[in-house]
Amino acid sequence: MEYILPVLFFVIALIYSSVGLGGGSSYAAIMAIFGISYQIIPTTSLLLNLIVTFFGMINFWKNGYGRFNLVYPFLLTSIPMTFFASSLDLSKETFELFLLGTLILVVIRIYFIKDLKMNIELNWFQKYIFIVLVGSILGFIAGGIGIGGGIYLVPIIIMFRLGTEKEASAAGAMFIWVNSLTGVIARARSGTFDIDFILPLAGSVIIGGIVGSYIGASKFKARTIQKVMGGVIIIAIVFLFKGLL
Repeated sequence: MEYILPVLFFVIALIYSSVGLGGGSSYAAIMAIFGISYQIIPTTSLLLNLIVTFFGMINFWKNGYGRFNLVYPFLLTSIPMTFFASSLDLSKETFELFLLGTLILVVIRIYFIKDLKMNIELNWFQKYIFIVLVGSILGFIAGGIGIGGGIYLVPIIIMFRLGTEKEASAAGAMFIWVNSLTGVIARARSGTFDIDFILPLAGSVIIGGIVGSYIGASKFKARTIQKVMGGVIIIAIVFLFKGLL
Protein backbone atom coordinates (compact mmCIF):
# COMPACT_ATOMS: atom_id res chain seq x y z
CA MET A 1 0.00 0.00 0.00
CA GLU A 2 2.98 2.30 0.66
CA TYR A 3 3.67 2.48 -3.08
CA ILE A 4 0.32 1.53 -4.58
CA LEU A 5 -1.67 4.49 -3.22
CA PRO A 6 0.74 7.20 -4.47
CA VAL A 7 0.70 5.67 -7.97
CA LEU A 8 -3.08 5.37 -8.03
CA PHE A 9 -3.53 8.91 -6.72
CA PHE A 10 -1.11 10.27 -9.32
CA VAL A 11 -3.26 8.75 -12.09
CA ILE A 12 -6.46 10.09 -10.53
CA ALA A 13 -5.02 13.60 -10.15
CA LEU A 14 -3.77 13.53 -13.76
CA ILE A 15 -7.20 12.57 -15.10
CA TYR A 16 -9.44 14.68 -12.90
CA SER A 17 -7.35 17.85 -13.07
CA SER A 18 -7.65 17.80 -16.85
CA VAL A 19 -11.37 18.60 -16.51
CA GLY A 20 -11.15 20.93 -13.52
CA LEU A 21 -11.95 18.34 -10.83
CA GLY A 22 -9.97 17.28 -7.77
CA GLY A 23 -10.68 13.54 -7.68
CA GLY A 24 -12.11 13.48 -4.17
CA SER A 25 -14.71 10.82 -4.96
CA SER A 26 -12.05 8.43 -6.25
CA TYR A 27 -9.59 9.22 -3.42
CA ALA A 28 -12.31 8.45 -0.89
CA ALA A 29 -13.36 5.31 -2.76
CA ILE A 30 -9.82 3.92 -2.94
CA MET A 31 -9.11 4.70 0.71
CA ALA A 32 -12.32 2.91 1.65
CA ILE A 33 -11.24 -0.12 -0.41
CA PHE A 34 -7.85 -0.19 1.35
CA GLY A 35 -9.48 0.06 4.76
CA ILE A 36 -8.11 3.49 5.70
CA SER A 37 -9.59 4.91 8.91
CA TYR A 38 -12.83 6.77 8.28
CA GLN A 39 -11.54 9.61 10.47
CA ILE A 40 -8.73 10.59 8.09
CA ILE A 41 -10.50 9.95 4.75
CA PRO A 42 -12.31 13.33 4.59
CA THR A 43 -9.27 15.32 5.75
CA THR A 44 -6.96 13.58 3.28
CA SER A 45 -9.42 13.92 0.38
CA LEU A 46 -9.99 17.62 1.09
CA LEU A 47 -6.27 18.37 1.28
CA LEU A 48 -5.55 16.49 -1.96
CA ASN A 49 -8.49 18.25 -3.64
CA LEU A 50 -7.03 21.56 -2.48
CA ILE A 51 -3.70 20.74 -4.13
CA VAL A 52 -5.01 19.34 -7.40
CA THR A 53 -7.68 21.93 -8.13
CA PHE A 54 -5.22 24.77 -7.48
CA PHE A 55 -3.43 23.92 -10.72
CA GLY A 56 -6.66 23.35 -12.62
CA MET A 57 -8.11 26.60 -11.35
CA ILE A 58 -5.03 28.58 -12.41
CA ASN A 59 -4.87 27.04 -15.88
CA PHE A 60 -8.58 27.24 -16.73
CA TRP A 61 -8.91 30.80 -15.42
CA LYS A 62 -5.65 31.92 -17.05
CA ASN A 63 -7.01 30.73 -20.39
CA GLY A 64 -10.12 32.89 -20.05
CA TYR A 65 -12.71 30.29 -19.02
CA GLY A 66 -13.28 31.62 -15.50
CA ARG A 67 -16.55 33.38 -14.71
CA PHE A 68 -16.73 34.58 -11.13
CA ASN A 69 -20.40 35.47 -11.53
CA LEU A 70 -21.08 31.81 -12.36
CA VAL A 71 -19.42 30.26 -9.32
CA TYR A 72 -19.79 32.77 -6.47
CA PRO A 73 -23.57 32.25 -5.93
CA PHE A 74 -22.92 28.55 -5.25
CA LEU A 75 -20.05 29.44 -2.90
CA LEU A 76 -22.22 31.74 -0.78
CA THR A 77 -24.21 28.80 0.57
CA SER A 78 -21.65 26.00 0.20
CA ILE A 79 -18.93 27.60 2.38
CA PRO A 80 -20.94 27.75 5.64
CA MET A 81 -22.33 24.25 5.03
CA THR A 82 -18.83 22.88 4.38
CA PHE A 83 -17.58 24.40 7.62
CA PHE A 84 -20.57 23.06 9.54
CA ALA A 85 -20.28 19.51 8.16
CA SER A 86 -16.50 19.47 8.70
CA SER A 87 -17.09 20.31 12.36
CA LEU A 88 -19.42 17.36 12.94
CA ASP A 89 -18.15 14.30 14.80
CA LEU A 90 -19.75 11.56 12.71
CA SER A 91 -19.75 7.96 13.89
CA LYS A 92 -18.09 5.32 11.70
CA GLU A 93 -21.47 3.89 10.65
CA THR A 94 -22.91 7.32 9.82
CA PHE A 95 -19.83 8.28 7.81
CA GLU A 96 -19.88 5.02 5.84
CA LEU A 97 -23.61 5.34 5.08
CA PHE A 98 -23.10 8.93 3.96
CA LEU A 99 -20.11 7.96 1.81
CA LEU A 100 -22.02 5.00 0.36
CA GLY A 101 -24.96 7.18 -0.67
CA THR A 102 -22.66 9.82 -2.14
CA LEU A 103 -20.72 7.29 -4.21
CA ILE A 104 -23.94 5.72 -5.48
CA LEU A 105 -24.99 9.16 -6.75
CA VAL A 106 -21.61 9.52 -8.48
CA VAL A 107 -22.10 6.17 -10.25
CA ILE A 108 -25.62 7.17 -11.34
CA ARG A 109 -24.17 10.41 -12.69
CA ILE A 110 -21.45 8.56 -14.65
CA TYR A 111 -23.44 5.66 -16.11
CA PHE A 112 -27.02 6.83 -16.37
CA ILE A 113 -27.01 10.59 -16.94
CA LYS A 114 -25.50 10.82 -20.41
CA ASP A 115 -27.33 13.73 -22.00
CA LEU A 116 -26.16 16.82 -20.15
CA LYS A 117 -28.33 19.23 -22.11
CA MET A 118 -31.73 20.19 -20.74
CA ASN A 119 -34.18 22.69 -22.11
CA ILE A 120 -35.14 24.17 -18.76
CA GLU A 121 -35.51 27.91 -18.36
CA LEU A 122 -35.54 29.16 -14.76
CA ASN A 123 -36.81 32.57 -13.71
CA TRP A 124 -34.71 34.59 -11.25
CA PHE A 125 -36.53 33.25 -8.16
CA GLN A 126 -36.32 29.61 -9.27
CA LYS A 127 -32.64 30.09 -10.11
CA TYR A 128 -32.01 31.61 -6.66
CA ILE A 129 -33.70 28.70 -4.86
CA PHE A 130 -31.91 26.20 -7.09
CA ILE A 131 -28.48 27.72 -6.39
CA VAL A 132 -29.13 27.88 -2.63
CA LEU A 133 -30.13 24.21 -2.53
CA VAL A 134 -27.29 22.98 -4.76
CA GLY A 135 -24.65 25.03 -2.93
CA SER A 136 -25.88 23.87 0.49
CA ILE A 137 -26.05 20.19 -0.43
CA LEU A 138 -22.66 20.14 -2.15
CA GLY A 139 -21.10 22.08 0.71
CA PHE A 140 -22.39 19.54 3.23
CA ILE A 141 -21.03 16.68 1.10
CA ALA A 142 -17.65 18.43 0.81
CA GLY A 143 -17.31 18.92 4.55
CA GLY A 144 -18.74 15.63 5.71
CA ILE A 145 -17.17 13.22 3.21
CA GLY A 146 -14.27 15.10 1.65
CA ILE A 147 -15.68 15.05 -1.88
CA GLY A 148 -15.37 18.60 -3.20
CA GLY A 149 -18.69 18.56 -5.04
CA GLY A 150 -17.33 19.53 -8.44
CA ILE A 151 -18.23 16.16 -9.90
CA TYR A 152 -21.86 17.21 -9.38
CA LEU A 153 -21.55 20.96 -9.99
CA VAL A 154 -19.83 20.74 -13.39
CA PRO A 155 -22.60 18.64 -15.03
CA ILE A 156 -25.29 20.73 -13.29
CA ILE A 157 -23.89 23.90 -14.87
CA ILE A 158 -23.86 22.21 -18.28
CA MET A 159 -27.27 20.58 -17.86
CA PHE A 160 -28.99 23.84 -17.02
CA ARG A 161 -27.05 25.75 -19.67
CA LEU A 162 -25.48 28.08 -17.15
CA GLY A 163 -22.11 27.91 -18.93
CA THR A 164 -19.99 26.06 -21.48
CA GLU A 165 -18.07 22.89 -20.65
CA LYS A 166 -14.79 24.78 -20.15
CA GLU A 167 -16.54 27.45 -18.07
CA ALA A 168 -18.13 24.68 -16.00
CA SER A 169 -14.69 23.10 -15.47
CA ALA A 170 -13.25 26.45 -14.37
CA ALA A 171 -16.17 26.99 -11.98
CA GLY A 172 -15.83 23.43 -10.67
CA ALA A 173 -12.13 23.88 -9.95
CA MET A 174 -12.71 27.08 -7.96
CA PHE A 175 -15.73 25.60 -6.16
CA ILE A 176 -13.74 22.53 -5.07
CA TRP A 177 -10.69 24.58 -4.07
CA VAL A 178 -12.61 27.05 -1.90
CA ASN A 179 -14.72 24.39 -0.19
CA SER A 180 -11.72 22.11 0.31
CA LEU A 181 -9.85 24.99 1.95
CA THR A 182 -12.86 25.66 4.16
CA GLY A 183 -13.04 21.99 5.14
CA VAL A 184 -9.32 21.75 5.88
CA ILE A 185 -9.50 24.86 8.11
CA ALA A 186 -12.50 23.45 9.98
CA ARG A 187 -10.78 20.09 10.52
CA ALA A 188 -7.36 21.55 11.40
CA ARG A 189 -7.97 21.23 15.13
CA SER A 190 -9.65 17.82 15.00
CA GLY A 191 -6.48 15.73 15.13
CA THR A 192 -7.39 13.84 11.95
CA PHE A 193 -4.31 14.92 10.00
CA ASP A 194 -1.87 12.04 9.48
CA ILE A 195 1.13 13.84 7.96
CA ASP A 196 3.14 10.66 7.35
CA PHE A 197 0.21 9.23 5.40
CA ILE A 198 -0.62 12.41 3.50
CA LEU A 199 2.85 13.58 2.39
CA PRO A 200 3.59 10.84 -0.22
CA LEU A 201 0.06 11.19 -1.61
CA ALA A 202 0.40 14.97 -1.76
CA GLY A 203 3.62 14.66 -3.76
CA SER A 204 1.92 12.32 -6.24
CA VAL A 205 -1.11 14.52 -6.79
CA ILE A 206 1.03 17.65 -7.18
CA ILE A 207 2.79 16.06 -10.17
CA GLY A 208 -0.45 14.59 -11.55
CA GLY A 209 -2.31 17.86 -11.08
CA ILE A 210 0.34 19.94 -12.85
CA VAL A 211 0.54 17.59 -15.83
CA GLY A 212 -3.21 16.97 -16.12
CA SER A 213 -4.28 20.59 -15.84
CA TYR A 214 -1.68 21.62 -18.40
CA ILE A 215 -2.78 18.97 -20.91
CA GLY A 216 -6.44 19.91 -20.51
CA ALA A 217 -9.65 18.01 -21.10
CA SER A 218 -9.33 17.93 -24.88
CA LYS A 219 -6.61 15.27 -24.73
CA PHE A 220 -8.76 12.75 -22.94
CA LYS A 221 -12.00 10.97 -23.81
CA ALA A 222 -13.89 12.13 -20.76
CA ARG A 223 -16.71 9.58 -20.94
CA THR A 224 -14.32 6.62 -21.19
CA ILE A 225 -12.22 7.81 -18.28
CA GLN A 226 -15.27 8.53 -16.15
CA LYS A 227 -16.44 4.95 -16.70
CA VAL A 228 -13.07 3.60 -15.56
CA MET A 229 -13.26 5.74 -12.42
CA GLY A 230 -16.86 4.60 -12.00
CA GLY A 231 -15.62 1.01 -11.88
CA VAL A 232 -13.31 1.88 -8.98
CA ILE A 233 -16.17 3.59 -7.17
CA ILE A 234 -18.45 0.56 -7.67
CA ILE A 235 -15.81 -1.64 -6.00
CA ALA A 236 -15.73 0.78 -3.08
CA ILE A 237 -19.54 0.66 -2.87
CA VAL A 238 -19.40 -3.15 -2.61
CA PHE A 239 -16.78 -2.97 0.15
CA LEU A 240 -18.76 -0.37 2.09
CA PHE A 241 -22.01 -2.30 1.68
CA LYS A 242 -20.40 -5.52 2.94
CA GLY A 243 -18.93 -3.67 5.90
CA LEU A 244 -22.32 -2.30 6.87
CA LEU A 245 -24.04 -5.69 6.80
